[in-house]
Amino acid sequence: MKSKKAQRSILLFTLLLVVAMLAGCAGAATPAAAPAAPAADSAAAPAVEAPAAEAPAAEAAPAVADTCAEEIVLNHWYHQYGEAGTFEAAERYAAEYTAATPCVTVKVNWVPGDYFASLNSALLTADGPDVFELQTVTQDRVSAGQLASLDDIFEGVLAEFDATAMQRVVIDGAIYGVPMIIDPQFVYYNKSMLADAGVEPPTTMDELIAATVALDTGRVKGLYLSNDLGATSYLMYMATWAANSDFIDGDKVVFNTPDNLRMWQKKLELVQTGSMLVGATTEWWDPGAFIDGLTAMQWTGLWALPGVIEGLGVENVGVIPWPALDDTATPSVFLGGWNQSVNANSANVDASKAYVKWLWIDNAEAQIDWNLSYGFHIPPRSTTAAQADALKSGPAAEVLAMLPLYGKTTPNTWTGAMDSIYSDAHAQVLLNGADPAEQLQLAADAAQKELDTLLGK
Repeated sequence: MKSKKAQRSILLFTLLLVVAMLAGCAGAATPAAAPAAPAADSAAAPAVEAPAAEAPAAEAAPAVADTCAEEIVLNHWYHQYGEAGTFEAAERYAAEYTAATPCVTVKVNWVPGDYFASLNSALLTADGPDVFELQTVTQDRVSAGQLASLDDIFEGVLAEFDATAMQRVVIDGAIYGVPMIIDPQFVYYNKSMLADAGVEPPTTMDELIAATVALDTGRVKGLYLSNDLGATSYLMYMATWAANSDFIDGDKVVFNTPDNLRMWQKKLELVQTGSMLVGATTEWWDPGAFIDGLTAMQWTGLWALPGVIEGLGVENVGVIPWPALDDTATPSVFLGGWNQSVNANSANVDASKAYVKWLWIDNAEAQIDWNLSYGFHIPPRSTTAAQADALKSGPAAEVLAMLPLYGKTTPNTWTGAMDSIYSDAHAQVLLNGADPAEQLQLAADAAQKELDTLLGK
């Protein structure tokens, strides 16, 4: 019996020894997994040479740097804005994107002087900007292959952008720009001056002529349309639309209509009243003459609103669209603005599109800042504009409400050459008393030749 007990004891001792050895082996296996464990766990096994095994992980930054051996540099061109703080804002947006986007650096080029002359020259070279501003995307630029299509970056958000603003960047169904600001133009009026004269805000050209005369006190004139008496392109756009007319329909110039002829005649009649302000030291884009009380009404843009309110008080500021020709027509507001485009010949088209999307589609904070912190404009994306407190009341809200009713813009096939033809003819009528019908016909014929050339006819 003792020998069996001894045998059992020896067997039991052997089994316990095996178990202990297996446990020891299992414990020794743990450090092998240490290199895959989080770095925070490495301090739990100081005896294991984990630091040597994990050293490559500490070199992650050089690995990223290797992927940026050819770092992408995006050159972003702006024209020289006059509002203080705009350059610093553009630089700040670029720096924010650069900091948040590995391997991409955005550089801002603030272009003084004739921006479009500089841009046109640069786009002919290999060193042209990657991203740049345009007021309108035109057919000639698209035909020249200068602009990259941006349809893909609008996916899911296109319906939120102002439809008229989008007309300025769409050709043949393709999108070539992202609207960044909307600059409406309309007529301001001094509410107290009109009330004192017993004049209602005019809605037709006959009412505008009558109001201009009634508001003319000698010291204060009735209306200011610039020192060229209203021959400036933007005002002519509004007058044309308010005469049931337009500029181009397909391959035809269409502004030579009986109603537009009547509008030209009404504008000449307005000039001949002698009740318009001329010789002002400020031009139409500057509200100085209106603020200083030299005129009861002035055509200018939304950008002037903060200064006008500061000068006259918000309760005294009225806004109206350009009056209609008559009761059969519709008033109009010109929607100007600036848009961001991508150079189709850039070496970094996709990176440029990603940057434009981040700044001008996704970044509501930057869009509100750009539109309302330095000047006074409307963000083109409706959901962004709805967040802007400055646009929710007063004259600004009235202007915002005008846009879907009266807002219009010129077609993409309307070129600078056509614009000069039209404005020169109009100036002959307003400044030199030329025959409106003759000038309108001459302008239409010359503009049609330009359009034919553009369309390759």
